[in-house]
Amino acid sequence: MNEIKINPKYIPSLDKNFKPAVLVNRAFEAAVEKSGKKEPLIIALERDNNFVSTYKTMVFSEDSQTNYDYVERLVKSFLWMRGGWKLTIAGPKSIGEYIRNAYSAGGIREFDAKFMERIYEREFIVEITDIENTPSEKQASKASGRHLNGCRIGLDLGGSDRKVCAVADGNVLFSEEVIWHPKTQSDPEYHYNEIIKALKTAAGYMPRVDAVGVSSAGVYVNNRVMAASLFIKVPDDLFDKKVKDIIINAVKQIGEIPVEVANDGDVTALAGAMELNDTNVLGIAMGTSEAGGYVDADGNITGWLNEFAFVPVDYNKKAMLDEWSGDYGCGVKYFSQDAVIKLSDAAGIEIDSKLTPAEKLKLVQELHEKGDERASMVFESIGCYLGYSVAHYADFYDIKHILILGRVTSGQGGNIIINTANKVLKEEFPELFEKIRLHLPDEANRRVGQAIAAASLPKI
Repeated sequence: MNEIKINPKYIPSLDKNFKPAVLVNRAFEAAVEKSGKKEPLIIALERDNNFVSTYKTMVFSEDSQTNYDYVERLVKSFLWMRGGWKLTIAGPKSIGEYIRNAYSAGGIREFDAKFMERIYEREFIVEITDIENTPSEKQASKASGRHLNGCRIGLDLGGSDRKVCAVADGNVLFSEEVIWHPKTQSDPEYHYNEIIKALKTAAGYMPRVDAVGVSSAGVYVNNRVMAASLFIKVPDDLFDKKVKDIIINAVKQIGEIPVEVANDGDVTALAGAMELNDTNVLGIAMGTSEAGGYVDADGNITGWLNEFAFVPVDYNKKAMLDEWSGDYGCGVKYFSQDAVIKLSDAAGIEIDSKLTPAEKLKLVQELHEKGDERASMVFESIGCYLGYSVAHYADFYDIKHILILGRVTSGQGGNIIINTANKVLKEEFPELFEKIRLHLPDEANRRVGQAIAAASLPKI
């Protein structure tokens, strides 16, 4: 949408070409309204159990690439936030055809379509229809977590470290954080053995284990792994045989006990809801990737996908590509250790290429502790990204609180991120600044908070 002009009040000091999604979308919508030549468009997504999510907007009546660009980015965002195997475009047929081509074999969003097929185990379909025939909204959420009775294990499987805790009647008896390398391992026995090791270590600190709760990056249905970057190197045949039930099988080594697995973003939101004793909480975990999660007005998890790593937050078409999806401007490059590494390079910080991403992040954080202004600029830039992205997320979620967790937020860098994001919200989006509160848990909870919340997932 190069012809859509924006004038951001804040620009990341290390990324002058950042083009906030929310500003471009609002500028497009204002231009449509001003033109007087507009017509409605509705996006509908159907996922498991016939649940349907819809998003309504307006587009130019006249056919244009600007229309296509706007809707393509909007569909991409909505798809990764809500999830679905069936996408319906109700409105101008030309826009529907453009989106259908994008999600077809060989199209620019083929990756996204194939990913959804893997999650929902159904063919991904794009339907084009009239406004009058748009599928009706159908939602449901379920109560999950907040159970702290008995002896429980909470396990948080991140891309760089795995955290585990032993919790007895709400009291943390033990917790540890161990570096591991799941994303470089093609043999799932590595993952299985590491999970077993974590479970057995925590079990050793309690007289018994009544339940296990697991927080992990990826998509999980009925405690089964449907898609997760932790297993990105595992071949498809081994994935189906050894990975889908890997957590269920690992817990059986501890005993025939209740287990519940949830996306780490949802567990982040749950941790926030528990800590704040409130609802409408968006969780954002900044670690190996960016995870999102949401607790709704009823205090429940929604079943939405909330895969923020793939949600576009930057509409600069020359922005860094996500290696997995091949798309530009996606959250993974703005709210993760990848973002820190990218911005460190722009800041002129020299980092040994032989270091792992987690080690590179730690190096930048150590420089920051020593007063290196270049490191400060890294976290300030991420905070600027966050301020604009919070406003973008608020177009899709009803938010009162945002809880930020993850390795990237450790140390004083987390405070800089939050403070800068609040400055952006106050100046650019005062109505959101008054409504939404950004939170950082204390340092200990920042590192193991998800594991503790995960422990509360299963009902005994």
